Amino acid sequence: MFVQYLRGTALAAALVLSTTSYAEEMQVMKRHAVNPVGWGAAYLLNQGEVIEGAQRQLHTSGQVALKEDPESPLGISVTNEGDLRGQMQDALASLDAILEQAGMSRSDITHLTFYTTDVDGFLANYDVYGDWIAPAGIMPTQSLLGVARLVLPEILVEIELTAAQ
Repeated sequence: MFVQYLRGTALAAALVLSTTSYAEEMQVMKRHAVNPVGWGAAYLLNQGEVIEGAQRQLHTSGQVALKEDPESPLGISVTNEGDLRGQMQDALASLDAILEQAGMSRSDITHLTFYTTDVDGFLANYDVYGDWIAPAGIMPTQSLLGVARLVLPEILVEIELTAAQ
């Protein structure tokens, strides 16, 4: 259950990188949590974040549990059909692939939006997200929206993110 992922404090540290080949220091993105009340920590999220020093941004389209399927009329098929937990894992893996190709990591995420056809099922499987984001040491802002249907009726969850460096 998602409540077990309560974190007492966010890991908010500003890093300054330097190399022996350059005398000047590179500025790195700094995050400042804005939490007028403390309930968000139970969900591994800050209610707001002030981001400073970011020079690159990444915005993804919604990622879902899909794979290439030349036999399908659309050329794709849904993975883990009927399995919300498996679809969450697949969508997060897709986001990892995008972050990697963009030269970013989970620690660069500034916001996530979750869309699901089953909010209660999503919350019951929130540990999938918690296990995925906890190693990054951040609590990005997020939104969870219940929707009647996603692009294909077999898709149960869609996740998009914004990241910055």
